[in-house]
Amino acid sequence: MITVLPDHIANQIAAGEVIQRPASAVKELLENAVDASATAIQLIINDSGKSLVQVVDNGKGMDEQDARLCFGRHATSKISRIEDLFCIQTMGFRGEALASIAAVAQVELRTRTASSDTGFYIEVENSQLVKATPVAAPQGTSVAMKNLFFNVPARRNFLKSNAAEMRHIIDEFTRVALAFPSISFSLHANNQQLFQLESGTLKQRVVQLMGAAYESRLVTVKEETDYLNIRGFVGKPDTARKTRGEQYFFVNNRFIRSAYLHHAIMSAFQGMLAPDHFPLYVLFIDLDPQQIDINVHPTKQEIKFEDEKIVYAFVQAAVKHALAQFSITPTLDFDLDASIQQLSSVQQPFTEDKRSAAADSSIFRSFTKKNQAHLIQPSGFTAYSPDWTASEPASVTATPLLPSEPDEHPLRVTSLLSGYILYPNRDGLWIIDQQAAHERILYEQLQQSSVEQPVPAQRTLFPITLTLPVADAALLQELLPALNLLGFLLEPVGPGSFTIQATPSDSPSGQEKTIIESLLEEYKHFNSDAGYTIREKLIRSLVKQRRIKSGTLLNEKEMRELVVQLLACQQPGQTPDGRPTYVALSSDYLATLFIR
Repeated sequence: MITVLPDHIANQIAAGEVIQRPASAVKELLENAVDASATAIQLIINDSGKSLVQVVDNGKGMDEQDARLCFGRHATSKISRIEDLFCIQTMGFRGEALASIAAVAQVELRTRTASSDTGFYIEVENSQLVKATPVAAPQGTSVAMKNLFFNVPARRNFLKSNAAEMRHIIDEFTRVALAFPSISFSLHANNQQLFQLESGTLKQRVVQLMGAAYESRLVTVKEETDYLNIRGFVGKPDTARKTRGEQYFFVNNRFIRSAYLHHAIMSAFQGMLAPDHFPLYVLFIDLDPQQIDINVHPTKQEIKFEDEKIVYAFVQAAVKHALAQFSITPTLDFDLDASIQQLSSVQQPFTEDKRSAAADSSIFRSFTKKNQAHLIQPSGFTAYSPDWTASEPASVTATPLLPSEPDEHPLRVTSLLSGYILYPNRDGLWIIDQQAAHERILYEQLQQSSVEQPVPAQRTLFPITLTLPVADAALLQELLPALNLLGFLLEPVGPGSFTIQATPSDSPSGQEKTIIESLLEEYKHFNSDAGYTIREKLIRSLVKQRRIKSGTLLNEKEMRELVVQLLACQQPGQTPDGRPTYVALSSDYLATLFIR
């Protein structure tokens, strides 16, 4: 039997699309304040938004009639006919924000227009009007959302930790604040001021939000065409990070997500970034609203372009032009050492006689013969050349092949290509990737840390102050208990600031700030892996941070120690993420190479 759902249930279902967490309400309320022509907006948070999200603005305000109507579903002043959906100029327009908030929280609204002597107060709970009365109030609107999901405890249980929810709130606050630098914004959390953003230019707002280090590291992007205009900033290549935390696209001042346009940016930076690094960008695309459809998703963060290919081309060209204009291009160093320039082989011409003589040499023939670049034959020696096109013998393996018993001879090792170790043993030959081996060793060492046996730490001689962007500081706050077990002791001393009291005993002195900042970057890289605990993500991040750098040349003692430690591991054959640490060539396979 089909029945019509009661209004309070229908409202809660609708609210699930719009209000998924406290940050969802922050986004909707901030956008409403912007649409009200506010020049100053305050965001007040308690308990990471679970007990209070309040937005206070000095905008136009509402009269009593509008204040009563604004909590109804699809109540909006932004559209009146279907055609309006295709030329949206405002941030909010669906008329569902306040109705959705009122369905899952207790809401108090105070508002007053410039033409009214008194304001109006409304209290709504579970979509029901509880109180409505005139009050004294400043011009503008204050909306306070209290006790989110108080009537839907199952949904409240799915909220993350306070630190995680606060990071989502800061993300939404940052997006709106970036889009409207001419508006002053402030953010207070638990009676502490996190942000005080004065009105100014877009560059000033970017620096306010992301840190003073970007002051001289931003490249201006500005292109104006008949179809669209592009403006904003990209970071110089040296600001690129391993995580996608500082990429912002705005279309007609609305933050959007677009993997397609992100690809356009990455292609413009091609050849300038380290592998797996992402540039900073804050880019605004302004075009005719009729060329886009923003009503394709409840959060309005996904949009459709009428011609996405032309937008892609313009974005790519604009960024390329900006980088070229500021001479941010890869260069080759053609400066040779003076002693090299004086060599006769450099100064004298390479004549035809010399070319012929070189071509007739055995060394030249060895290096130009197909598949024989490795072979330099001694005089009078003929070696067997195996058929390298044949399938590889099964005895070449990347699976663990531990010796059945310790080698009776002292452990012998040799370096290969400044990144690999040759380790002969009674069963054959191992080719060890020293970086991968070090990852396995570090991982198992860190896994052994616990509350009873934390990683040994060394105290700093004097406390070191670490200041981070607020989003990073919120993340670090969440990680402090797990970091303590891993040898890091930090204490919060104010908004965005910590004192470093201790770091792991094997950390180099004087690099404490760099170590923690790079650890946070590594952690954010792992943070998308939902299957890992915080501790596991931190351990894997530390492993990536502290492992031997690729191409490091080790001495014989260091190589022997690395091999001994690898052999002592519980799983010596692979890294934490499953890559092989060594390849084992059996004695039988080595014999087949020489027809034994």
